[in-house]
Amino acid sequence: MAPSARTARRPAAPVKQQGLGRGEQAEQHYLVQPRALAGGGDLRHVSEFLRACGWRDTSTPGGSASMQSPDRAVRVSYDPWALPGGWTIHGRAKGPEGEWSAHLGRQAPVEIVAGLTDALARPRSAHAPNVWAPLKDWHTRFQGGHYMATSPDGSAWMQYRQEADGSRLWWTGARDEQGNGWTGTFTPNTPMHLVQAFAAELASTEPVMRPHGRVPLSRQIRAWSVSVLPSQLRAWQQARITAARAATQAPSDARSIRPRTRARPYTPADVARARR
Repeated sequence: MAPSARTARRPAAPVKQQGLGRGEQAEQHYLVQPRALAGGGDLRHVSEFLRACGWRDTSTPGGSASMQSPDRAVRVSYDPWALPGGWTIHGRAKGPEGEWSAHLGRQAPVEIVAGLTDALARPRSAHAPNVWAPLKDWHTRFQGGHYMATSPDGSAWMQYRQEADGSRLWWTGARDEQGNGWTGTFTPNTPMHLVQAFAAELASTEPVMRPHGRVPLSRQIRAWSVSVLPSQLRAWQQARITAARAATQAPSDARSIRPRTRARPYTPADVARARR
């Protein structure tokens, strides 16, 4: 059985690995599952991908982080100071749909947020989007005009709500047994391919990596201690940036709804897992 987060976060002495980096000292990180409860993560996972795709950094000193699309039609921002704070993605759609927006809480993992934001920087697929397709292994139910899919462990959800007054929205999020987590909403006219890309990352069973001291305390979290060299972290970050540039330049007809432009943050050959 995988260790609890409390056990996995016990400090471990750094391990100096020979042959993997000249004079480098390995750093302790953790692979965390489920990813929806892993906490926010490094904002650069989102911003550097967009920057590599030609987006403009419009952040203000001491204020919110913000990126703007080349055509100025979409803005992605993160505000840690406002209440409730977190991510806001705002777009101007062409045609009768008008403006749309998505709001995601501060603890929404950047890997899941990037499902939506990465898709913003890529041409759309010709295939009709289906938000529920990535959630085929989740538990689904229809109740009171709402259609909901819940992760197998019950911690994450995706719901399309239709209220009695005719209002509609997408509602998503994740909570542990102690009530810690995040929520998010999408206006009903948010482009469906973006919601699908978000749902695909929400449903992914791949763990995400967090540095020592950044793993939330929760009995529902499973975490594995790993030793990572700074050069490995830089290489993985660069691979994601390179993939972003390649995805931007590739012909749109060669893309699927979820091409593998996201570099894996680790591989079994790169990182030795240490169960504690």
